[in-house]
Amino acid sequence: MCRKTICLTFSLLLVAGLADSAPADLLGDPSLVIYYSFDEVSDIVADQSGNGHDGVVNGDITADPDGVRNGAAKFATGSFLDLDGPSIPPEHIPTTGITLAAWVKCENTGGDHAIFNARASDSTWLVHPELKSGGDFRWLLRTSGGTTIFDIRAGSVTWDEWLHFAGTYDKASGKAILYINGEVVHEQDITNPQDIAGDWGLGARVGYNIDNARPFTGLMDMFWLFGRALSQDEIKKAMQGEAYAFALSPTPADGAIYPDVWANISWSPGDFAVSHDVYFGDNSDHVSEGAAETFIGSQTVTNFVVGFPGFPYPDGLVPGTTYYWRIDEVNDADPNSPWIGPVWSFSVPPKTAYNPDPADGAEFVDPSAAFAWTGGFGAKLHTVYLGDDFDDVSNAAGGAPQGTVTYAPPSPLEPEKVYYWRVDEFDVEATHKGDIWSFTTPGAVGNPQPANGTADVQMTATLSWNPADNAASHELYFGTDANAVRNATTASPEYVGPRALGAESYDPGGLAWNSSHAWRVDEVYPTGTVKGLVWSFMTADFILVDDFESYNDIDPPDPASNRIFDKWIDGFGTTTNGALVGNDMPPYAETTIVHGGVQSMPYIYDNNLKTSEAALTLVYPRDWTAEGVTKLSLWFRGDSANAAERMFVALNGTAVVYHDDASVTQITGWTEWVIDPQAFAGVDLANVNTITIGCGTKDSPAAGGTGKMYFDDIRLYR
Repeated sequence: MCRKTICLTFSLLLVAGLADSAPADLLGDPSLVIYYSFDEVSDIVADQSGNGHDGVVNGDITADPDGVRNGAAKFATGSFLDLDGPSIPPEHIPTTGITLAAWVKCENTGGDHAIFNARASDSTWLVHPELKSGGDFRWLLRTSGGTTIFDIRAGSVTWDEWLHFAGTYDKASGKAILYINGEVVHEQDITNPQDIAGDWGLGARVGYNIDNARPFTGLMDMFWLFGRALSQDEIKKAMQGEAYAFALSPTPADGAIYPDVWANISWSPGDFAVSHDVYFGDNSDHVSEGAAETFIGSQTVTNFVVGFPGFPYPDGLVPGTTYYWRIDEVNDADPNSPWIGPVWSFSVPPKTAYNPDPADGAEFVDPSAAFAWTGGFGAKLHTVYLGDDFDDVSNAAGGAPQGTVTYAPPSPLEPEKVYYWRVDEFDVEATHKGDIWSFTTPGAVGNPQPANGTADVQMTATLSWNPADNAASHELYFGTDANAVRNATTASPEYVGPRALGAESYDPGGLAWNSSHAWRVDEVYPTGTVKGLVWSFMTADFILVDDFESYNDIDPPDPASNRIFDKWIDGFGTTTNGALVGNDMPPYAETTIVHGGVQSMPYIYDNNLKTSEAALTLVYPRDWTAEGVTKLSLWFRGDSANAAERMFVALNGTAVVYHDDASVTQITGWTEWVIDPQAFAGVDLANVNTITIGCGTKDSPAAGGTGKMYFDDIRLYR
């Protein structure tokens, strides 16, 4: 099938009413290297960080009044700011962390546009934030000597519109993140994080590469360079360039492991705050709701103490507990007060060992592997118990303690086995018995489907697994309680029965809505039965119509072919239907702009004397009254550059519901459309055979425009 090549677009919601000054706390950040507001542009653009790294205009860069906040700099092709890289002190060159951010409004010249570039004395290009000619963004860093730390290419450029680019890297956490318009479009974990080269010996520029390539052409505003990775809240503050009303930058950091039983907690205040309402507790819902028992007072300082005599939790924080907190910023003179803050959290590690390696439930672990874990809070000594019998490991005692948090078995493990292990922790007060973890070695039963720990499994799921290499048959157990399944015998109600080799599947006949399930497969050998791991999954609280995850790029006649446009039938080859589903070349489904999972449906409409629609024939679900469902939920995303069109959903080809917004195709960002199925007049909801998504007025072609939409996560809810 030949398809029109699609250029992905990315839209921008500009923030209205931007203030006249950049955020004072970011300007005072000790890690700030450079800040150009571009409010004034002459032969020199002043560095407002206070570090004196003024940019010298080379070529034609002029002031433009149409900035995101006040003025902007207009770069003619081939113009740039020269930063005199060799003279920048080494302590000002980011090496272990970086944030580079700027507003950009690029002309589509057909080439790449460099926001910034630095080059080392050995000619290595070090820093590459770019808008690519192919319509995506690039965020790349290299080490001294030229090794690439990461090369992220993601997101979608909308030419001639303001976009905010922000790239971060933190060596300590090994994370590189690309944000567009304040939202994460790609996050990468670096396996071996390295320092960024701290040598700008051949120069640094804004708007042009050192080798006079990739000229930035268009407008730029509010260029920031930091020597650390900003948080997402901080990036949003930098991109707004206005006073920010909410508390941010929590310490301990959100999600941190905090190894102490008392904490001095602090944050950066919102710019309007006179006082701060503090909520703290071990129940996230209660903190989010502002329950009375979590309110620990209103104060004027930006820190508080917990877990210390005379303060909240005077007996100390409890190991193994996650704590949640929230700061509401208050200014009674402002009608917008209070500004309700996000819920942050940190965890005090447990007394018992945690973070096992191999992980609990790991499959096919190398028999020569060494074990490791994170020691419990305050642990001084550790005792390891290992064996192939759960009860033996659970009841073991009297082992030899050791001082390290690693363990090498005295001999290699056996293949095709299930192993259990436990680590007891000893501190100055007591011995803390550890949890029992399990894993298998190569050749054992494994690869369960649904995968262990999977959520949102459909109620129609069938269980399957791969047999052990040398087993003669299987014994299957299934239930709703993991402990009951673990302890079950052939006399237990959880026992399903034997399964012969070649029959490694089980249809439970319909699973319960929104509930947990556990199962176990024991392998039967001539010498006895080996007890398997306990696997678990959670069924969904919805019935899935389509999440677009099952589609692939395999072309017919391969029987495995499942291309998105072969199931969602569009207007290809017709003169009356202007819809085209899928990309022209693989990947046929969209893999970057998604709402959930890793794929969504790209959908082009052309309503020039046409109606655009794409229809899916349903095999399941056909009964839209099952389980008491009352809502059809569909997520969509449009673009401000799209032609304004109505959007509709039709069932069985005739029953139509239109979206209330006649310009719905221009809505940017993922948006949920919820429809009461009863609104589809005349349809037997117990027998729905097709669902159609359309743009325009169904069966009534008229003069209209074109555009591109994305659809994802079509579900039925109670």
